[in-house]
Amino acid sequence: MDTVWIKDVGKKDIGIAGGKGANLGEMINKGLPVPPGFIITAKAFRNFLKESGIEKKLFDILMIDIDDDAQLKDAEKKAKQLIFNTKIPENIKKEILDKYRTLCNEEGGEVFVAVRSSATAEDLPDASFAGQQDTFLNIKGEEQLIDAVKKCWASLYGARAIFYRVKKNFDHEKVNIAVVVQKMVNAEKAGVMFTSHPSSGENVAIIESIWGLGEAVVSGMVSPDNFVIDKETYRIIDKKISEKTKMCIKDPKTGDTIYIDVPQDKRNAESLTDDEIKELVNLGNKIERIYRFPQDVEWAIENGKIFILQSRAITTINNNNIVKEGISKEPILIGTGASPGIVSGRVVIINSIKDLNKVEKGDIMVAKMTSPDMVPAMERASGIVTDEGGMTCHAAIVSRELGTPCIVGSKKATKVLKNGDTITIDGAKGTIYKGRIDTKTETKEEVVIKNKPIITATEVKVNISIPSAAERAAKTGADGVGLLRIEHMVLTLPMHPQKYIDEGRSEEYVDELVKGIKTVADAFYPKPVWVRTIDAPTDEFRAMPGGEGEPIEANPMLGWRGIRRDLTIKEHFRLEMRAFKKLFNMGYDNVGIMLPLIQHPYEIREAKQMMIDEGIDLNKVEWGIMVETPAAAILIEDIIKEGIDYISFGTNDLIQYTLAIDRNNENVSYMYDEEHPAVLKLIKYVIDKCNEAGVKTSVCGQAGSNPKIVEKLVEYGIKSVSSNIDGVADVREAVARKERQIILESALKSIKKDG
Repeated sequence: MDTVWIKDVGKKDIGIAGGKGANLGEMINKGLPVPPGFIITAKAFRNFLKESGIEKKLFDILMIDIDDDAQLKDAEKKAKQLIFNTKIPENIKKEILDKYRTLCNEEGGEVFVAVRSSATAEDLPDASFAGQQDTFLNIKGEEQLIDAVKKCWASLYGARAIFYRVKKNFDHEKVNIAVVVQKMVNAEKAGVMFTSHPSSGENVAIIESIWGLGEAVVSGMVSPDNFVIDKETYRIIDKKISEKTKMCIKDPKTGDTIYIDVPQDKRNAESLTDDEIKELVNLGNKIERIYRFPQDVEWAIENGKIFILQSRAITTINNNNIVKEGISKEPILIGTGASPGIVSGRVVIINSIKDLNKVEKGDIMVAKMTSPDMVPAMERASGIVTDEGGMTCHAAIVSRELGTPCIVGSKKATKVLKNGDTITIDGAKGTIYKGRIDTKTETKEEVVIKNKPIITATEVKVNISIPSAAERAAKTGADGVGLLRIEHMVLTLPMHPQKYIDEGRSEEYVDELVKGIKTVADAFYPKPVWVRTIDAPTDEFRAMPGGEGEPIEANPMLGWRGIRRDLTIKEHFRLEMRAFKKLFNMGYDNVGIMLPLIQHPYEIREAKQMMIDEGIDLNKVEWGIMVETPAAAILIEDIIKEGIDYISFGTNDLIQYTLAIDRNNENVSYMYDEEHPAVLKLIKYVIDKCNEAGVKTSVCGQAGSNPKIVEKLVEYGIKSVSSNIDGVADVREAVARKERQIILESALKSIKKDG
């Protein structure tokens, strides 16, 4: 079946309906006011490619160097043209039109519809802004509908989407797209609602609203009204009423989507009544309860009735920066704070795409509004300011993803500021100051330390990928580093490790490893730093200069990586061990060695012998393994006999290998479950056996940053948990809470037993 009614799908049908379609179906079935419609499934798109015979040609077009802008834009043009110029097979076309005719009959005549792309990964909690595709409004008639469907399919191959997928290691051939066809809401007013603050995670609702269709909010053409509401009491905490000069409407004559001037009496009027605000918050609370995760909700009002057009997880919450030293001077401009942080820098005004090269690292980029083409410059900027836009415009979304301070809706930054000016911006308050102002931003972790850290019996450690993050990580007060990923150091080197070996520059390579590990070991000394030997998959190595000889694997995550690579290219493993030996000779007795992707004790024996051969005294060094495969968990007693000091659960891999789920495959990613009983049973079994043998246990996968899972692990008796940097404080609180609960329950049992 190539089409399905929205009401017949739910949130578990992402592989069929895409994130947007699955969410709409879930909300319809929970009684929320969602306009009716149908979905052209992801299978239909795949059938279109295969039956029309363009599949291979399309994916060949995408084999480019994504860092070459010319190649990227050429690939976008060719891929889109290929889809536009290819006829949809008659059987697929017939099914689409049959559904459209049925929808029209149910609505009493030919209707206008919104045709929305629904990529199968875009609305997952960890999806990026860059994965989202296009929407086409006010579509009417069979010919327009088919044209809009092809445009949605083609939008999967925009330059930004191609770039994003390659950077995130998504396989183009596995990425699918569904299309939602929904009765159009001819909105008198519309906007977006966040059920938590999209940057800080603060438990308030934020509503942005404008006159007309909501497209003007997303595009950033209009600065919307902004309302902050207490979600529990429905009290309106704050209102900012903007001057709304433009509105997007359906042309009553042609049906086209057009922009017109807002009538004078509405420009500065509140676009929502208090009752409408309260009703929206009530709906937002219901939606958040459905998904148990903060939501970004699109809504519209027609004839006084609220409709929910879309809901997706907020992916940009970062509650790390919470305390700021105040700025006492008066701001020269005020806008809407879209991404927190205080930075100073040189102003570079962007009037056109040609100006992007002027933005250098550390500059503050100022524009009327940003667009996808500006992302490379936005990545270089230390701060971003726009004239227009609200919390959901392009500049705001991208800035939150990048962690870059951003102010939107300043109205006149491009006119008031001058190129070369030095300014300071506060991305939380939305204020812009003249000159450089030195301020200090304290992290959540620093505040915890200042208020005396919570002491827990279970150690709370931190994961580090990049040595430059060591100082920030150490400030969390973590009890050490549970995972230092060595491959991130290697992948940033100027050439492939084998090229160092082939060119006789092995010592240079060893010194690079020593330098990176030493940076972290210094920051944490004398606390332990467990360093995982290299675990990069072949596709990541292949991208390095000199990596052309890497094998091409269908699924690199299941391929030649981790210990299996080290036991094949033994010279490279020996170089890693020489780096460790140098560190030990320098007095870094806090460094531990961790072997990844173990699936049999013989791998440990072979690696252990090479470690000894390189002069490492395993009686004086802590060393252990990652438990990432069911095989390692099941054989843990045999593995313990090899003399390891510790194990650390790599839960990301353990879950996908136990459940046979490729977590990067959007067709099955909804089944990825940290609480699956099989996974928990394996973890508990390993902890029990290690505790019996006196072997330390830890966790360094994503589950180590999830307070709910951490509480279970503490209950099982795990000795340490290792979290992402921004999760240390929350994880420590969860550990302390669980430990207190265990002590209390034990005491109550003892009292009950004693009578």
